[in-house]
Amino acid sequence: MKNNNKKYSGHRLRAGRHSETNRIYHTTTTTKDRYPYFSDIKLGRLVVHAMRYQHEQGNVSSLAFVVMPDHMHWLVQLNKTTNLSKLMASVKSWSALQVKKVGNIANENIWQRGYHDHALRFDEDIQSVARYIAANPMRAGLVQDIGEYPLWDAIWL
Repeated sequence: MKNNNKKYSGHRLRAGRHSETNRIYHTTTTTKDRYPYFSDIKLGRLVVHAMRYQHEQGNVSSLAFVVMPDHMHWLVQLNKTTNLSKLMASVKSWSALQVKKVGNIANENIWQRGYHDHALRFDEDIQSVARYIAANPMRAGLVQDIGEYPLWDAIWL
């Protein structure tokens, strides 16, 4: 039976799942209604700052990321006892507060509820996933060369 309810139900996919220390995850999250807030580089840098803060605090090892106009991808390895759900909630809530303040955006949700995550298998090529993430702006036609795009990083590239 097809569910015609348009409400977000991605949280059901994570029911019963748990985060694993040292596991590498590819996460993706989108802005509310795919609004391109991060076309403004200044606002996109706030998201980068939120991810880097988590890395600097030792909660994760940030392996690769890209902040696109309406979504972000992040390849992270969980450290300590970091919980993936709490990590993503922290990054999204802090960045949303900053984006609203800097962008002078009133009472709006910046991020869509939830996120998608993929726990990499031990036999997956991590560098290929990082290249996929970094190539997002080129695939979207935003730039011809990744060096032209300011909101990405990868430890290998």
